[in-house]
Amino acid sequence: MKDVHERLYAALHDELPAAYELRRELHAEPYLAGTEEPTLKRMLDALPGDGVLERVAGTGAMLRVGEDGPAIGVRGELDALPITEETGVPWASRNGAMHACGHDVHLAALAALTRAVDRVRPETPMVAVLQPREETHPSGALDIVKSGALGRHRIGAMIAAHVQPVLAVGQTACTPGAVNASADEFTLTVRGRGAHAAYPQLGRDPVLALSQIVVAAQQLVSRDADPMVPTVITFGTVSAGTAPNAIPGRAVARGTLRAMSDTWRWRLQDRFREIAEGMARAHGCEAEVWIALGEPPLVNDERLADETARLLTETAWHTPAILRSCGADDFAHFASAVPSLMLFVGTDTVSGLHTPTFLPGDETVKAVAESLLAAYLAAARVVATGGKRPARR
Repeated sequence: MKDVHERLYAALHDELPAAYELRRELHAEPYLAGTEEPTLKRMLDALPGDGVLERVAGTGAMLRVGEDGPAIGVRGELDALPITEETGVPWASRNGAMHACGHDVHLAALAALTRAVDRVRPETPMVAVLQPREETHPSGALDIVKSGALGRHRIGAMIAAHVQPVLAVGQTACTPGAVNASADEFTLTVRGRGAHAAYPQLGRDPVLALSQIVVAAQQLVSRDADPMVPTVITFGTVSAGTAPNAIPGRAVARGTLRAMSDTWRWRLQDRFREIAEGMARAHGCEAEVWIALGEPPLVNDERLADETARLLTETAWHTPAILRSCGADDFAHFASAVPSLMLFVGTDTVSGLHTPTFLPGDETVKAVAESLLAAYLAAARVVATGGKRPARR
């Protein structure tokens, strides 16, 4: 087994120079969700050509390398964000889209790992999952899960990695349990009765009612939620009226509900509706809450996390770390279907994710590729033992 590790590691490093160049090409020509076909084509050109290919989720694909049998799926995201880049590098995007969330890094690392696995041909096959629409709805991951492709490719575990500026260079978080929150979006409409601003008694003010709902909803976090279960309620937009001297007939707010527990996720939605409807009624208004379901909580498989951390420690490739956040990723849909592991990899950029100056260096491509290799090896061991913990010597 150690010999396979060393051969894969050597093959991976042989592939890194090409991965760096691929990353620059992808970064310079990004495409938004639903239009990723050119990115997919470039990735398929970079991957081994003799694998078993299946197109999925419209502009996505899955490429299997290796022999028959249970496989390890490794996800890379194809889409970019509608952000105008401000990095100033020669290979910056100039089309109004940008890989400001590290997807170009993830894809380049995935290409290096896939080519290394294809060269060494270890016992456990690998499936490169080139997923569209990670940043928008409908989710590309959910479409792949619903298609049955995981079963067709006999995927026994899924892994993925995401760059994370809050972690130091050389750190890889492989945290067991919930690491990302569910993310559902709400639209709250409060209907009252319009009136002249000087005669409020003749109307029913939806702005006042909505203001009280905004404040009252925060008590769900402080008094309804278990203090040990992170919860977020954020109102992102509030709008009402067109004139300063008139009480409008309607007020609308939009925002997000997030929870690290699937059970509390559904209870949170119910309680949010109850508070909105009750508070509006107390002010003589009516409230309607519409919720668009997003990602479930992302729960890492404990066995995969522990085995990956052990391997990182033994090989000294990276220092294992712990990271949880109320961010969200549709990789959670894979984790709801098969044992899965999302890694977070430290990077050298001071800019945050989704900003116009976010630009990790080449070393981040290497770090992501090495972290994915460790997770692949760990997952292969877990799948081979049927998920049972091997005896320690």
